[in-house]
Amino acid sequence: MTLNPYNTVLTPCIGVCSTGIGDSVCRGCKRFEHEVIQWNGYTQSQKQSIDNRLSAQLSNVVSQRLLIVDVELLESQLKSQQIRYAEYRDPYCWLYELLRAGATQITASDDFGFKPRSAYQNTPLTDIRDIIDMEFYVLSVAHYERYILANSARANCVSEAVTSNE
Repeated sequence: MTLNPYNTVLTPCIGVCSTGIGDSVCRGCKRFEHEVIQWNGYTQSQKQSIDNRLSAQLSNVVSQRLLIVDVELLESQLKSQQIRYAEYRDPYCWLYELLRAGATQITASDDFGFKPRSAYQNTPLTDIRDIIDMEFYVLSVAHYERYILANSARANCVSEAVTSNE
C-alpha cells in the first residue's frame, strides 16, 4: 500500500488508550507504550514501520474470519457511511474499521462487499469483531514480549556481564 497524498502515516490511535493505566501494549490501537509516547517524535519511516506491523497483524486476523468479495463496494460503503479508514492500508484493515463502527447495524454483509468464512457464518458480526480485537491484542502482546522485553532482558544481561568483568 502507498502512503496518503500528504506522505504521512495517520496515527493508529482510536482514543481508547490503556497505556496510561499501566498496559505495555495499548488495548485500543495495539501500539507499544513507548510507541504511543514517542509517536509525534518519530520520522515518517519509523511511523510507517509501526503501521506496517499493525496492518499486517490485523489483516491476518481479519482475513482468517472474513472474506472480502468486492473491495470497491467495501470502500464505497466506508465512504458513504463516513467511516474513517487509512486508504494506504490493506482492505482487511478497512473491513475492521467498518466492523468497529457498525457491526451492530450490518444485516447483510454482501451489501458491504464481504462475507464471513464458513466457520463464522453463524457467528454474529459483533462477536467476530470482538474475537478479532482480542486476537489482534494477543498478537501485539506476544510481539512485545518476544522482541521488546526479550531484547531488553538480553541487553541487561550483557550490561551486567560487562560490569562484572571490569
